Amino acid sequence: MSRTEEAWKIAINEKSYQALRTIDENTAPLNTPTTSFSSITQPSDTLFPLCIDHTLLKPDATPAQIDTLCDEATRFGFKSCCVNGVYVKQVAARLQSSTSIPCAVIGFPLGASTTAVKVFEAKDAISNGAREIDMVINIGLLKTGSSYSAVFEDVHAVAQACQSQGIPLKVILETIFLSDLETVAGAFIAAEAGAAFVKTCTGFNGGGATKEDVDLMYRTVRYKKGDVKVKASAGIRSFEKCVEMLRAGAERIGTSSGAAIMQNANVSAASGTY
Repeated sequence: MSRTEEAWKIAINEKSYQALRTIDENTAPLNTPTTSFSSITQPSDTLFPLCIDHTLLKPDATPAQIDTLCDEATRFGFKSCCVNGVYVKQVAARLQSSTSIPCAVIGFPLGASTTAVKVFEAKDAISNGAREIDMVINIGLLKTGSSYSAVFEDVHAVAQACQSQGIPLKVILETIFLSDLETVAGAFIAAEAGAAFVKTCTGFNGGGATKEDVDLMYRTVRYKKGDVKVKASAGIRSFEKCVEMLRAGAERIGTSSGAAIMQNANVSAASGTY
């Protein structure tokens, strides 16, 4: 729902108080993040591949590498292949007989495109076969603390374009630039605007996902009762790191290391490590 700027500030301050208070009081079982993925302890768990967005967003990615990405996603049963818009049509064709789906990024990696451009990008990606959209929030406006309405309208416009086609929207907050209050604000605004997921980072600006940020985002959006989930992305290159994020409340993992994680896990399992 849209609000006045003052109403947004009040709502965000209240949400921040609630989310940070539950972290400080993290002794009651009720306060421990619990999702369908938080109980995963082995890479052989059939749920594990279903939380992986197999990702290739490098500027020098080639069509052949995109094909390899798709083949790996099909082999391991990953949830999606996440690519730049130029490759969505190729991915959709390559995954036709796969359970994996095409995912496209928009406003990537800065979030500084106009809303009209983000909406066009989303519609274009969907028309080319994207079945999920990951957009970058307007980071600069979010950080001002005085433009919450504009941030909401930006996300809401893209969410509507996606929802009209039955496509889930994930909103990237770029948490490496945000304070706890700003992280809460971004997650709350995205949830109110119609996002299906809130996501940590692009991976293009240093740093990466932390369990603390994932936990804070989870506690911010859980009032939606499962309608809004958390995606952890950037710097996740091992099964152990995936588990850390899932236990913090993530239900999706964005990683370019999905195949390596599964291959290493298979080798470890064969040698009795797990």
